[in-house]
Amino acid sequence: MHQDLILNKISSVLQATDEGLVDKIVDAVDNANRIFITGAGRSGLVSRFFAMRLMHSGYKVYMVGEIVTPSIQAGDLFLVISGSGGTETLMPLVKKAKSQGAKVAVISMKSKSPMAELADLVCAIGSGNEQSFGVVKGMPMGTVFELSTLVFLESIVSKIVHDKGLTEEGMRALHANLE
Repeated sequence: MHQDLILNKISSVLQATDEGLVDKIVDAVDNANRIFITGAGRSGLVSRFFAMRLMHSGYKVYMVGEIVTPSIQAGDLFLVISGSGGTETLMPLVKKAKSQGAKVAVISMKSKSPMAELADLVCAIGSGNEQSFGVVKGMPMGTVFELSTLVFLESIVSKIVHDKGLTEEGMRALHANLE
């Protein structure tokens, strides 16, 4: 029962998500010199998962806030995950990335938000209307957005794997071996 609740809700959100957004994110990733990714809270956890998968796929990826993350520059992609599109701690980072000439991509539940106004690319998960993410008993406090975004981002990785002919062995060779 509970697995069906979760899978059905995520499926309905993803069915309402513009399929063309996968290609737009892949194009942005492919055309970036480097990729900088961030999010706050549980969206931050989702962003880390995506960053790791892109690294496994051969991209030069950095998590914002890590001590070894270099300065962002023109030609880079700044990808931020924020359900609200207005997370106060992330807004200065969006503005800084934009001021440095980086392309900004926002993944959010809203098609219109403070971050969307600054973004070069807005990926609205669901219909772009936060009403798609109303309270669902058993999926508390943003779970619908986070899980839907996680699956959406994994579909991007799947497209990259297929388009580039990546293999499990090749990706595993890039996986951390100092664990």
